[in-house]
Amino acid sequence: MKKITKKLALGLLVMVTIFSAACSNEASNSQSDQITVGVVQYMDHVALDEARKGFVDALADNGYKDGENLAIDLQNAQGDQSNLSSISDRFVNNNVDLVLAIATPAAQAVAGKTTEIPILATAVTDYEAARLVKSKDAPEGNVSGTTDMSPIKEQIDLLMKLAPDAKTVGVLYTSSEDNSILQANMAKEAIEAAGLKYEEVTVSNSNEVQQATQAIVDKCDAIYIPTDNVFASAMPVVNGIAGQSKTAVITGETGMAMAGGLASLGINYYDLGYQTGLMGIKILKGEAEPATMPIEPASKFNYVINGTTAEEIGTVIPDDLQEYVK
Repeated sequence: MKKITKKLALGLLVMVTIFSAACSNEASNSQSDQITVGVVQYMDHVALDEARKGFVDALADNGYKDGENLAIDLQNAQGDQSNLSSISDRFVNNNVDLVLAIATPAAQAVAGKTTEIPILATAVTDYEAARLVKSKDAPEGNVSGTTDMSPIKEQIDLLMKLAPDAKTVGVLYTSSEDNSILQANMAKEAIEAAGLKYEEVTVSNSNEVQQATQAIVDKCDAIYIPTDNVFASAMPVVNGIAGQSKTAVITGETGMAMAGGLASLGINYYDLGYQTGLMGIKILKGEAEPATMPIEPASKFNYVINGTTAEEIGTVIPDDLQEYVK
């Protein structure tokens, strides 16, 4: 009886071992089959948040759902360059399948760490100026994505329509952001082409926004702010000063207008993120690679007018723009 018991025990031990190994292999295979996407967002503000949401929704709508067949490693650098470097190292060390970089500093940080992992970027204005691609039509490296280049001339036209008596336009932007510098220069050209003058004040961080805004309202009749990460996160500060001086603020993107500006003809960043997500689907399916994917512009622009701000500063909205008041 003891011999039978020992044999049974040995048999059971072998069966358990085989079963455990099978389960372990199955779990290992399941993990290896799961796709990992690293998402690095430069900082928190409405435009970048919406771009991230659009990207994730595009993946989910096409069968790539976080927590099922996809693992999204979401990281936010909180506007800190050292954080961007650490996050980039994390993605490279974990050998993620795809990286989404939201905003130029994030894209530059990741691209500086790897030439192998596919990188898609969004909320980047000029990929060539940022040295992320060889050309927007033929990137040739491991980076591609969508551009948030705004219709600058049309935005200045909107400013003139909402502030028809303006003679001098103040231009506010961050001196260290390539995107902002590019758009500010384009805005200054458009302002001069319209027969107006401009005054510019720059900042290097969010702590300088209040002082910069206060300095420029005394020199201008209206303000233009391009898509700019620092100012996007500090629009309530701008609004507090421009509201008191009754100064119209036209912004480079719609989220900034609704956060304290007066109006914008800008990009819907959710749509832009979704568009980037569709590019990501092609990469994950092996149908394309960044090197041969041209940089895609936004498919449409939207008017947005902040009704609360308009009432606060006494702006009269023309009849043909009334439908855009929110």
